[in-house]
Amino acid sequence: MIGDVKWSRNQKIESVIVVEEDGFPLYLRQRFQQRSTEMGSLKKDQDLKVSNEAIVYVNGVRRVLPDGLAHLTLLEYLRGLTGTKLGCGEGGCGACTVMVSHYDRKLKKCLHYAINACLAPLYSVEGMHVITVEGVGSYKHGLHPIQESLARTHGSQCGFCTPGFVMSMYALLRSSQTPPSEEQIEECLAGNLCRCTGYRPILDAFRVFAKTSNILYTGVSSLSLEEGQSVCPSTGKPCSCNLNNVSDKCVVSDNRYKPTSYDEVDGTKYTEKELIFPPELLLRTPTSLNLTGFGGLMWYRPLTLQHVLNLKAKYPDAKLLVGNTEVGIEMRLKRMQYQVLISVMHVPELNVLDAKDDGLEIGAAVRLSELLNFFRKAVTERAVHETLSCKAFIEQLKWFAGKQIRNVASVGGNICTASPISDLNPLWMAARAMFQIIDLKGNIRTVPAENFFLGYRKVDLACGEILLSIFLPWNRTFEFVKEFKQSHRRDDDIAIVNAGIRVHLQEHRENWVVADASLFYGGVAPCTLSATKTKELLIGKIWDQDLLQNALKVLQKDILLKEDAPGGMVEFRKSLTLSFFFKFFLWVSHQMDGIKESIPLSHLSAVNSVHRPPITGSQGYEIMKHGISVGSPEVHLSSRLQVTGEAEYADDIQMPPNGLHAALVLSRKPHARILAIDDSGARSSPGFVDLFLAKDVPCDNKIGPVVADEELFAVEYVTCVGQVIGVVVADTHENAKIAARKVHVKYEELPAILSIQDAVNAGSFHPNSEKCLSKGDVDHCFQSGQCDRIIEGEVQIGGQEHFYLEPHTSLIWTVDGGNEVHMISSTQAPQKHQKYVSHVLGLPMSKVVCKTKRIGGGFGGKETRSAFIAAAASVPSYLLNRPVKITLDRDVDMMITGQRHSFLGKYKNLHSVGRILSYSYLSKNGLIPEPLCTTQVGFTNEGRVLALDLEIYNNGGNSLDLSLAVLERAMFHSDNVYEIPNIRIMGRVCFTNFPSNTAFRGFGGPQGMLITENWIQRIAVELKMSPEEIREINFQSEGSVLHYGQKVQHCTLAQLWNELKLSCDFVKSREEVDQFNGHNRWRKRGIAMVPTKFGISFTTKLMNQAGALVHVYTDGTVLVTHGGVEMGQGLHTKVAQIAASAFNIPLSSVFISETSTDKVPNSSPTAASASSDMYGAAVLDACEQILERMKPIASRNNFNSFAELAIACYAERIDLSAHGFYITPDIGFDWTTGKGIPLDFHTRVANIFLDLGYSLNPAIDVGQIEGAFIQGLGWVALEELKWGDGAHKWIPSGCLYTCGPGAYKIPSINDVPLKFNVSLLKGHPNVKAIHSSKAVGEPPFFLASAVFFAIKDAIRAARVEMGCYDWFPLDSPATPERIRMACYDEFTSSFVNSDFHPKLSV
Repeated sequence: MIGDVKWSRNQKIESVIVVEEDGFPLYLRQRFQQRSTEMGSLKKDQDLKVSNEAIVYVNGVRRVLPDGLAHLTLLEYLRGLTGTKLGCGEGGCGACTVMVSHYDRKLKKCLHYAINACLAPLYSVEGMHVITVEGVGSYKHGLHPIQESLARTHGSQCGFCTPGFVMSMYALLRSSQTPPSEEQIEECLAGNLCRCTGYRPILDAFRVFAKTSNILYTGVSSLSLEEGQSVCPSTGKPCSCNLNNVSDKCVVSDNRYKPTSYDEVDGTKYTEKELIFPPELLLRTPTSLNLTGFGGLMWYRPLTLQHVLNLKAKYPDAKLLVGNTEVGIEMRLKRMQYQVLISVMHVPELNVLDAKDDGLEIGAAVRLSELLNFFRKAVTERAVHETLSCKAFIEQLKWFAGKQIRNVASVGGNICTASPISDLNPLWMAARAMFQIIDLKGNIRTVPAENFFLGYRKVDLACGEILLSIFLPWNRTFEFVKEFKQSHRRDDDIAIVNAGIRVHLQEHRENWVVADASLFYGGVAPCTLSATKTKELLIGKIWDQDLLQNALKVLQKDILLKEDAPGGMVEFRKSLTLSFFFKFFLWVSHQMDGIKESIPLSHLSAVNSVHRPPITGSQGYEIMKHGISVGSPEVHLSSRLQVTGEAEYADDIQMPPNGLHAALVLSRKPHARILAIDDSGARSSPGFVDLFLAKDVPCDNKIGPVVADEELFAVEYVTCVGQVIGVVVADTHENAKIAARKVHVKYEELPAILSIQDAVNAGSFHPNSEKCLSKGDVDHCFQSGQCDRIIEGEVQIGGQEHFYLEPHTSLIWTVDGGNEVHMISSTQAPQKHQKYVSHVLGLPMSKVVCKTKRIGGGFGGKETRSAFIAAAASVPSYLLNRPVKITLDRDVDMMITGQRHSFLGKYKNLHSVGRILSYSYLSKNGLIPEPLCTTQVGFTNEGRVLALDLEIYNNGGNSLDLSLAVLERAMFHSDNVYEIPNIRIMGRVCFTNFPSNTAFRGFGGPQGMLITENWIQRIAVELKMSPEEIREINFQSEGSVLHYGQKVQHCTLAQLWNELKLSCDFVKSREEVDQFNGHNRWRKRGIAMVPTKFGISFTTKLMNQAGALVHVYTDGTVLVTHGGVEMGQGLHTKVAQIAASAFNIPLSSVFISETSTDKVPNSSPTAASASSDMYGAAVLDACEQILERMKPIASRNNFNSFAELAIACYAERIDLSAHGFYITPDIGFDWTTGKGIPLDFHTRVANIFLDLGYSLNPAIDVGQIEGAFIQGLGWVALEELKWGDGAHKWIPSGCLYTCGPGAYKIPSINDVPLKFNVSLLKGHPNVKAIHSSKAVGEPPFFLASAVFFAIKDAIRAARVEMGCYDWFPLDSPATPERIRMACYDEFTSSFVNSDFHPKLSV
């Protein structure tokens, strides 16, 4: 083998290497034998006794792990580094991804794979090499091509998730002996979540490493690149551009992109700086481990099966684990206590993979990724009919969790967990698998898989037994096995219902007869359920349509679910059991001669698998430069720090030696009186320092962003689950949480209001929250007969979790003996933190400083709801005079900090909320029944809307927060883009016993517009016209006066609409969709085209102001500080571009350090899509002041550089610092008159056209559009909050069930549209904003409603098949449950009517 092997990152050792049979270089073996004494654990021969010290390498550095750390995860150990992030703590987001490498002595090669550090026990990586993002590349010493590509293609916005993506891709490249396919790249990223980018630029960045990139992008092999050329991540084509030429479209010039040879030790050497697998670990023989942890925890790592059995005999309750993916969740989130953990990862007898003549033997400790590869190999080596079970497992494993989980989770762990929704257990049972069980004496017994599961998480294992292996027999001729799974999200999601179904057919008298069958379902009972009655029916029967119909009838009785079954969705789950068997019947029949001919061609869509091609996209925009930098598609200024993991966030700040950690004591009741608080358990808890309650607050306990209607710490009553009662401080984060849980509160429970309808019925509204907007005369329009038709109805819109990747964090400390308080916080509003802390401590604001470097996403969730968390932590910091850090766990963060408001909009006739019992339209000539509510939409037979009478309610929660402003914006946007002569809108904010809801991207506007688009579509159905026609008929135009008195100016709506319609050939696409639907019974497509206008600015006038501070230094560099917060939206980059263009200096000469309240006071939150406009204008104001002072000096001399000018001005004692200020002009609204100017304007294929004027940075703006669209897609089609309310009685009252990535699903990489095209309107500058630009953060969000209405269009096509042509409701989000149950057919009709309405928390 010829190549370079590195001992360190930069030192070459040899170029020609002699390799022994075990794959290790001879000269290195000799060298390390000489150094074995000083290294301490190297081995000269097989008989040498090896030390049992725990050794791990981290980024090439040898570390000895002391005893006593068994309670730590790898992530907790690595948190001294900044790159590996804590996002969720349950392996669901990928922010903590690292690569581990170990030498497999059986395979005689190094294995490299990605894992979740948040779940990996620290000692589980003993003897391995852990590489974090810091070990891949660095800002100072050079980026790895993966990092370079991601930075240059705008694949990092807030940056918090970025290191995880880098490490997933890096591990794929290190483990691939050939360049991976695009499919493999997408698969490896399925376990990583991003809330900012929309994923498209990440895929573009990594696609250049795929073996198919030459086909898609270059047309030539990547190996044919000429010397000095590389693959450009921007274009995917060969280039030899210069990195210094930043204006060149090709953005990468490094020849490190040239493909190089693979080496099992080094991996694919893309750079000269790869970290090798440490030779010490190659030579070191693994040893058994016996280590301890906090609280008496014992950790064992046996190396033989006998040792495992001995330990099990000694500790019968010990937990066996490999990847810790289940036990870790149980211990961390479910708070289950296990005192003895036995890692069986390295036990050879449990890692057997053997293909035999009669089947496959699979060891219980085999990792799922290994199993997947084993099955794939078997499929290529055995006869087709023998491997149908293997193929079923392959398909199921592809969607089993994320790649990081599959890399460590074991087969036996998944089986013995006995989860009722296990994806694999139904298949083991259906495929006739046998489980080998061994006892302490070595006796082995065999149990059929179908008899192994006894009940909820109970299996047929005696106290002294463990699962040894699984035997999977080959399939017989005409034996068919198929997997099924329905989940909320395709990638990395647990099943709602799954199944494994098998049938063995034999030919008898020209018929195919069922010789054997089995049907096993998960998600419908406490354990995997066998449909025994259906099985009995099938056996011996002819495989035909009669059998199908009879089986479906029996299956309904076989699978029984109670109305209040845990998990809910009872009707949906029942229908899935029938649908799965129907699909199985068609699948089998399609493969059988003599039967498949009887299947209608239109039914084959139920059989054909869905092939998902690689995601593609286009971005169209013009570059309108203003000066040297403004208008240029520059990369995010922090991108290179973010891709290397060196960008610091609040939780990355190291604690001072005397620092404490805080945890909140939270209410467990939705509405109750506090009778007593017992803190005795907490005070005896390890590491406990103190508990602080309302009585300990130094000054005022009442807080609130607008109205002080919240208590920092609850005094007598709690009004929601998760309300803060007190705060505990302890020496560690974990000890603080443990102590907080030991504070016991005695309650007297009171009635709770748990929905908008409950609030409306009870008259429960926040004080002074009723609002009304009107235009024209609605009553006269309805009564005069102008309207040919009037419809009445109701829309329910669910909430949405922000799911910023970085949880809430604040580090607070006192200065000067407690005279001042400083803090670093993850917040969009440092000024609110300053205000809250000064308020509760009784300090003047001038003595409280809040700083924010950057935040890992916000989306409105860190505007107000972060302030009370910082205020709570400030109390112990101030009183103890010690630093205090508070970081919320993901489940707590989601439970207590509020979400997007759920809404109820009434415009139609309903008897009750949640279920439509009747609806009607009223005609001129017909009888007009008395409506049950007065909310109506009136229109003509031609489709022109004449009047709207609307009532809207939002769920404010237990405090007002920003709910009134959110309601107001929803009212402002309730016309969307439509000319409505007569409007009346009434709004109320409901008080409910849930945590206070808060700002979220769009701030109520999307909810108001979604209600509008619902009744637009309803009109289309009534008139048998397309929704697009109704929209076009009613478009607003130049000069239209809106219902709040503002006149539409510079209206580009018609041009945008027409350009989009033309570019996507909408008419042809509509025809293609209809044609597809006509030929496919069981797969439908839909299409929709939706416009939006969005108001920019805060609706509260005083908030539309901004300040900035600009310093010019004598070296010609510029430091800018402004009141806005960088949270991934590129605010600092745009502001720096404005300063660079103002001074005509390179962008690299401008630096923005942080946002700080002692630099720019009284700043408004970074929100409302207004920050670039306001802070950019404030910075420009400051720059122009300085330039004005410089002008006399500049006019007298011809300076060669800006630095020379700065030195000359300094010599002349010219002030080179300026404070800039900006107020948004011509804005304001008077609710007493209802008039004013509160605003400024604006999946298969997604085409987006947006008017952004002249973009300040079109590349960043495109990223914002894509990210907003995907986030909006989640809101309308995926993300559902489930609360303990009347609709979900199986959830404890007032509790949030969807409080983590395990239950709450945001879009993943496979939810991106297959074709994702974004274009910016050209030639339309915005005269009202800086450099003719328009805001971009929020307006694109609602465009994703096109997905919602395209789904509804597809559902309509499905309902037509059953003769249902009428309008039907579809609540948001359109989850799989709502979609399936709205597609009324012979399977759902057994359980529901055509107007069935699935339950929704609103």
